[in-house]
Amino acid sequence: MVKESSSSSSPDEEADIQNLLEESDSQINQFRGSDAAAEQRPTFDVESLRSRLRRSLKLNLTKKQSIVIFLPIVIILIYLSTDFSNYFSVKVPDSVFRSNTLSGRAHESDLQALYLLRKQEIDLFSLWNHTLSNLSTIEDVKSAVFRQVSLNRQIQSALLSPHKTGNVELGGSLGGYLAGGSCRKIDRKLNGRRTIQWKPRPDKFLFAICLSGQMSNHLICLEKHMFFAALLNRVLVIPSHRFDYHYSRIIDIDRINTCLGRTVVVSFEEFWKKDKNRKKHHHVHIDRFICYFSIPEPCYVDKEHVTKLKALGITIGGKLDTPWEEDIARPSNKTAEEVETNFRSDDDVIAIGDVFYANVEREWVMQPGGPVAHKCKTLIEPNRLILLTAQRFIQTFLGKNFISLHFRRHGFLKFCNAKNPSCFYPIPQAANCITRLIEKVEAPVIYLSTDAAESETGLLQSLLILNGKTIPLVKRPARDSAEKWDALLYRHGLEGDSQVEAMLDKTICAMSSVFIGASGSTFTEDILRLRKDWGTASECDEYLCANEQPNFVADHE
Repeated sequence: MVKESSSSSSPDEEADIQNLLEESDSQINQFRGSDAAAEQRPTFDVESLRSRLRRSLKLNLTKKQSIVIFLPIVIILIYLSTDFSNYFSVKVPDSVFRSNTLSGRAHESDLQALYLLRKQEIDLFSLWNHTLSNLSTIEDVKSAVFRQVSLNRQIQSALLSPHKTGNVELGGSLGGYLAGGSCRKIDRKLNGRRTIQWKPRPDKFLFAICLSGQMSNHLICLEKHMFFAALLNRVLVIPSHRFDYHYSRIIDIDRINTCLGRTVVVSFEEFWKKDKNRKKHHHVHIDRFICYFSIPEPCYVDKEHVTKLKALGITIGGKLDTPWEEDIARPSNKTAEEVETNFRSDDDVIAIGDVFYANVEREWVMQPGGPVAHKCKTLIEPNRLILLTAQRFIQTFLGKNFISLHFRRHGFLKFCNAKNPSCFYPIPQAANCITRLIEKVEAPVIYLSTDAAESETGLLQSLLILNGKTIPLVKRPARDSAEKWDALLYRHGLEGDSQVEAMLDKTICAMSSVFIGASGSTFTEDILRLRKDWGTASECDEYLCANEQPNFVADHE
């Protein structure tokens, strides 16, 4: 049988209730004593509560049951009768907030530093695992080491960042870590330059024929024609814009004569006035037309070009002449003596074409300043208006330290994929290659010379991020009357000329700290020629993603 509960409490139960009430009373008194203002607020009568509890509690409760019943009641009463705002309205000093902010920043910088250290560890292991056969040149080793130095600098900056209170910089330049800097200018070494004197006979002329490719090809062809004219002691006739490009709008022809101190080149219009045959026969006569290449067709001259020559009032004596069998696809190495022997003539006016692919004394021709002796840095350079416009653009948008990028895309996919390996890179891979070079140069902007669509350049821009910062790609903007950097071109009627704009692009690229070119592009090669001759070439100049193959190549048609 279950024994019914007694109407009166046992001594143990009475003691439990007494202890519970005393503990509650003690807690209440502690809260009262913590703030003097609390004494003014309404309170409950503990003695009354105690007596009422004794009279009303007639149940036979265990100790645990008592705690379960009474503890929540006490807590509720304390909550209702006490104003806690005074206990939690303590004013926290600003220094505490600063301390917490500093602590948070330090924590973030520590995590960033740990990430960078991990990255450096991986890179160092990769460098360690490379054999000397893979690191084929000292430049590869320097580049690999410099990347680690750059990464170490990032780690230092990350650890220092929480403690910066102003413009605090790490001491020293990153370039100072390597002897002579990371991207030193290349010495032109003019002392040992091999040259030939160009002293033409005033009555002997060489008519330049340049037909293959676009403007860049023609300028390279024209430079080789100068070498031929010097070897054959002839005045070079610059082609008419009705047959070729408008050279006088792009390069400074008169300056070439100034550089040599004598007349070595003349425009077609000047030649027309001087030619004695024109005075007799009312036309210009080419006595002998010599083709450098015989395959796939002599001189690259087709019926259309012959028609253009005749429209200029030019007649050609005899047939196209070829002194040797030479294939454009496989040009052989020729010497200066071979050219003199095979192209020497007593005729007053001869024409040679096309010599763009000619491989004559390559090292001699490619040296800084070219093969001809003169007192300037280079013979073929942009005219003064284009040069000044480029300088004004750089002063307006770029500043002294900038990277230039020739990003050739239009028509380049098929052209490059015909090569093995291809030279057409996916944009994410190209962005990665560019970013690695940015780490070396520490340039704030990149000048972009490109024919790419906006969709491609937009993606490229979004991927060029270093240390959390986007590196801007700067292109020449459309003409704006509020901007004055291009006023010279506008005033002289050169604005909107595609060839002038192309030469302006080349000039800006040639003045950059470091240049990234497109392999296989003659536009790039002409920029490299200018950089070499002007002394702006850098040890860090390279073709885009040099020594890498595209990570994906499409199948052939």
